[in-house]
Amino acid sequence: MTFINSVTLDVADTAAARRFQSAAFGLDSQIGLRASEAATSGFRGFTLGLTVSRPADVDSLIGTAVEAGAVPLKPAAKSLWGYGGVVQAPDGTIWKVATSAKKDRGPATRRIDEIVLLLGVADVAASKRFYVERGLTVAKSFGRTYVEFAGRESSPVKLALYRRRALAKDLGVSAEGSGSHRLVIGGGAGAFTDPDGFAWEAASPAVMTP
Repeated sequence: MTFINSVTLDVADTAAARRFQSAAFGLDSQIGLRASEAATSGFRGFTLGLTVSRPADVDSLIGTAVEAGAVPLKPAAKSLWGYGGVVQAPDGTIWKVATSAKKDRGPATRRIDEIVLLLGVADVAASKRFYVERGLTVAKSFGRTYVEFAGRESSPVKLALYRRRALAKDLGVSAEGSGSHRLVIGGGAGAFTDPDGFAWEAASPAVMTP
């Protein structure tokens, strides 16, 4: 099976972006960074989701993200599916922190159980076929709405697909956007660009910049 081996964000200031990820979420090597001035505007078409175990963890991580310079897009709140909030990092990346739990069963641990790269796509069914043809295995599928691919323990991030407009609405932003996604995914399927313009490169460790 094919898995994500790395996720690299293109940012203007790699040192500042690394400081943000560390201070906001306690992330170190899970998400790579590389310097880029690629033109981009509006919604970049993806979010990085952090899955945690309880609402207290959501509040803690959202709080430190805002303290580190993030802009709140959606305050942490209860919903039908659980509890979560959305922020935008100074480098422009949108992060969603969420849990399926609605009540705390203890204090915040700030432990991140899973990182999910959620791509907003025009046609979920077509993109699902595209990725299956390149060796990814579907773990969950809800018609033309949402698809999640199987990951593995050694992979830092799991891949999922959602309709672009629905994703933008969920994140509290306009679906309009143009230019670079400012994202490169590394995996065992080789180098290619998917139907929505998301670029993959041959598997390699995430790009680390001090």
